[in-house]
Amino acid sequence: MYMLLFLYSIKASPAIPGASPPNRRGELRETSSNLLKESARALLPHNSSGGLRGDTVAALPTRLLLLCALWLGACNLATPTPTPLPSPTPALPQAQILFPTHNQQVIEGLVFDIDILARDSVQGIARIELHVDGELAQTIESEAGALNEFRVTMNWFAKGNGWHKFAAVAYRPDGVKSNPAIIALEVVPAP
Repeated sequence: MYMLLFLYSIKASPAIPGASPPNRRGELRETSSNLLKESARALLPHNSSGGLRGDTVAALPTRLLLLCALWLGACNLATPTPTPLPSPTPALPQAQILFPTHNQQVIEGLVFDIDILARDSVQGIARIELHVDGELAQTIESEAGALNEFRVTMNWFAKGNGWHKFAAVAYRPDGVKSNPAIIALEVVPAP
């Protein structure tokens, strides 16, 4: 088929002297039909009167089968090798601040508890850090080694009126850290 298209493009190319591209649909059909006939005449042996020889007619199914096999063999029927999927990234440890709740008010000058829970099913949790306003406030390490579930209570002395940002971060023994669990608390003056 590609050869026929190639032959058609050569035959209809205006670069060849005396040739002009077909300008109507009928001419295109007639030209492609003539190309098929010319290709068949070139591929199959004919007798002197222009007809197919008797042995050619008998061998026609075999030749067609061979032609189809060659055509199919020329196609790229090979199944592409699938791209291997990347190995899944192990889940990060998880940290959660259980108490106090986000946007809670606390009274200035009081010490209050912050309850933090961290989980990791890959290696366990080795330590938890508490950051207040971007500064490390406290770290607690597991005394029993890495734990799949590690719950700690940390405390903070409420000072400085206004909003404060608290972030808890859990760490595996190999140093992989969780995304920070973040809450905001408002410190208000004592009544």
